Amino acid sequence: MPLETEQLSAAQRGKVRRLSAPKELAPDDEGGELNIIPFLDIITNVLMFVLATVAVTFTTMIDSHPPSAGGRAPTTPTLNLNVIINDDGFVISAARQRVATGCRGYGSGVAVPVNKSNAPKIDDPTDPKEKPDYNDYDALKRCAEYLKTQLPEYAGEKQVAISANSDVQYKVIIRAMDALRRSEKGDDLFPEVNFGVPQ
Repeated sequence: MPLETEQLSAAQRGKVRRLSAPKELAPDDEGGELNIIPFLDIITNVLMFVLATVAVTFTTMIDSHPPSAGGRAPTTPTLNLNVIINDDGFVISAARQRVATGCRGYGSGVAVPVNKSNAPKIDDPTDPKEKPDYNDYDALKRCAEYLKTQLPEYAGEKQVAISANSDVQYKVIIRAMDALRRSEKGDDLFPEVNFGVPQ
């Protein structure tokens, strides 16, 4: 015997239709889309805060020239002036030999030793970490001029290599560079400064 099917009433059919129909979204619902505008607002505000509070840093540049890589060895004698700065003063080598103390002839030792009888150069006397600078920059300049006049071939030399120990203050290196760049008359002495590793 066949099963009898029960007929749904009009109210029941309406309820089934309402429950099975896709739900319409309200105008303020996003319908599954990702809204990134609040995220961008937060990022923009954070970025503005970071830019407003960043400390401005200044960098200094030191005018130096890298050594040129030549293919052939020079046929004329070259001075090859090298200055090593340490706590005892300036160790100078020229023409591949170390310059003796007092900058007269070749030998060992510090060519221009510190002069503790000079008044120390102190930029900021209130800074307890600043070490007094007893280096004799005028003697360094005179020594470089003297070495450059030893042979006529040295007159055209423009390069000097400067090296310093790790504990040497930055201002000492800058003062040595300034002393080596110009002669006492104001002419170019060694305008091209190269930096090297202590030997």
